[in-house]
Amino acid sequence: MMTAHEGQGTPGHARGAGGTAWPFVEAEQLRARLAARGKTSAVFETGYGASGLPHIGTFTEVARTSMVRRALRDLAPDISSRLVCFCDDMDGLRKVPDNVPQAAMLAKHLHKPLSAIPDPFGTHESFGAHTGARLRAFLDAFEFEYEFLSATACYRSGRFDDLLRKVLEQYDEICALILPTLGEKRRANYSPFMPICPESGMVLLARVLERDVAGARIVYEHPHSGKRCETAVTGGACKLQWKVDWAMRWAALGVDYEMAGKDLSESHRLASRICRRLGADAPQGFIYELFLDEKGEKISKSRGNGLSLEDWLRYAPRESLVHYLYHAPKKARRLYFDVVPKAVDAYQDGRTRFAGEDAAAQRANPVWHVHGGDVPPPTAPIGFSLLLHLAAASGAAQADILWGFIRRQYPQLAPEREPWLDRLVAHAIAYCEDFVVPNKRHHAPDAQARAALEALANCLASLPPDSDADAIQKELYALGKAHYGEGAALRQWFAMLYQVLLGQEQGPRFGSFIALYGIGKMRDLIAQRLSEPV
Repeated sequence: MMTAHEGQGTPGHARGAGGTAWPFVEAEQLRARLAARGKTSAVFETGYGASGLPHIGTFTEVARTSMVRRALRDLAPDISSRLVCFCDDMDGLRKVPDNVPQAAMLAKHLHKPLSAIPDPFGTHESFGAHTGARLRAFLDAFEFEYEFLSATACYRSGRFDDLLRKVLEQYDEICALILPTLGEKRRANYSPFMPICPESGMVLLARVLERDVAGARIVYEHPHSGKRCETAVTGGACKLQWKVDWAMRWAALGVDYEMAGKDLSESHRLASRICRRLGADAPQGFIYELFLDEKGEKISKSRGNGLSLEDWLRYAPRESLVHYLYHAPKKARRLYFDVVPKAVDAYQDGRTRFAGEDAAAQRANPVWHVHGGDVPPPTAPIGFSLLLHLAAASGAAQADILWGFIRRQYPQLAPEREPWLDRLVAHAIAYCEDFVVPNKRHHAPDAQARAALEALANCLASLPPDSDADAIQKELYALGKAHYGEGAALRQWFAMLYQVLLGQEQGPRFGSFIALYGIGKMRDLIAQRLSEPV
């Protein structure tokens, strides 16, 4: 996977040549930006709101940012870099997430910092610590190189104190930037500082009455009791409103590059202006489109809709996920179960092509960015979709059964020699059990289909048992033209094969499927379908 020590450049590539792939375009711009500022190091950042469990949208930012970071390392190896994954665990819990246990308990702690709320899972010292640990576990599983920072730790340790004083100094100017973006009611009591109530522990939206810049203190009106209260703005006694917090964090950490989803594009622009008010350069940004669930709705960590990281890793290899995330970052795309098979096959195709490509084509190949230039050899010549249909047709619920079909066609292959293919077999069985088998709907063959299937059974009986996929596919085309015709009519022939024999509307290249499934088994399947009552 994509780590700092892997892939020290593609053989034959002239460093600094650039590339057309979007991570290289971003890296070229960042290199120019750093050079203009006389910098020889870069800080990349990704932010995570800890109010819900990590999801693929969160992971996507780290994966894509790492792609740009790796491209920069390839273009300019003299520029050092670090990736900060920042967890805003000091944010107040505004609502109870839909996908966590102990909702009643969490409801009692609304508006408290996530790092001060008990862990509903009972495994960590706080809810914020739990979600942060979940994020790190996923990032570690993908071998990302990163530095994890907690907002609570940064605020309480004093790491942000200098910038918090600057926010207090620039209080009026920052408010002048933010207030026009707020509704009338919110403008009336807005303040960049949210005090942490020493009695309730809540993060307060309070109206500031007085400011002591020299002493770094504020006097505010308690929103619940109406009392005048005084607090320091440093040392974790206050939390900044998130847009100001974002800008302050850029300035405090010296961030040079951060991505953001399209829904945060206006906030990113506003935070950039605030960052400049604090005397720092705003980072280079990259606005990406959002992932959608099966209904076309935005994936939300609090709702838990869409496909989770755990789901993808059950049904497909992790490399295929990173490959899917690489594509079209500025285009909204579905992220649901039905994208998985094509994503795996697309990754395999890219790996197969890579070895025969020149340096420029390799750098434009998504697998370069999946593996940081250190791409493994081509995989076994069996697609994931084909394995799915084989598992469904054969009823194979165990890996050794599916391997039996594979070794009939490819006797040289074995699980111990093909660990990638063995992973695909396990994933295919899991996906097939959960999605393919429950949705199989066999069509009853009409008179035309019956005649064509009988002809196919007779044709297969005349072929050598070890006929390869191309030979079988040639016979399929001849039979289809004879019974259905050419052009669009020929497509009806293959659609019928999928619907009647496999119980699906689409399927694999049928000659390849028969070769793997076995000619004798296919004749048995045809006979079974033709004998079933109409």
